[in-house]
Amino acid sequence: MQLNVRINRDAEVLSYDFKEIFEGFEKVEAVRRIFGDKTDEVLSRTKVVLFPRKGYLAVDDENGYILVSKPYLKTADERYIYLDVIHELVHVRQFLEGKNLFDERYSYVDRPTEVEAYRLTVEEARRIGMDDKQIAEYLYVEWITQEEYQRLLHTLGVNMDGVSKSSGTRRRGGWLRQSSHRLAAFNVDLAAIQHAE
Repeated sequence: MQLNVRINRDAEVLSYDFKEIFEGFEKVEAVRRIFGDKTDEVLSRTKVVLFPRKGYLAVDDENGYILVSKPYLKTADERYIYLDVIHELVHVRQFLEGKNLFDERYSYVDRPTEVEAYRLTVEEARRIGMDDKQIAEYLYVEWITQEEYQRLLHTLGVNMDGVSKSSGTRRRGGWLRQSSHRLAAFNVDLAAIQHAE
């Protein structure tokens, strides 16, 4: 299925305007559902920071920037990047609403902010033609237990028949899943990146 978006996989490690890296997402119905009439405004203010290390995508809970691993951007399945961007845009909206993105009172799979983001992502995965087995593979993350994985699939209504564990072909955001000081883990000086712009 044609996704009708363009992903700039050759961007340098810097801070970018969202649309410099993720072009066309303002036209995606799922994204318009996240932000409504403010879609263009929010996306024009959203920054993307690329990191040189392996990882995935996350939203920084101090500034709402979308953090993206450059190696992941270069090599991941385009559908996964597409779905990850939609997932993280839900977190951008949650950040703008003042929600705690990393509320440690909940396990990852039960955290309300994650469940909300994953629900929309699963809906969009189905819309672009992914079946439940493909969606289950997409949803697997390294830092959750098998029981938590099964619980996440159940919560999201993903058919678990024949799914015991991901094939390991994914995966996702182990590097930015916990709260505070995620940037420090990458030795990235965000202030220096912002100053260089």
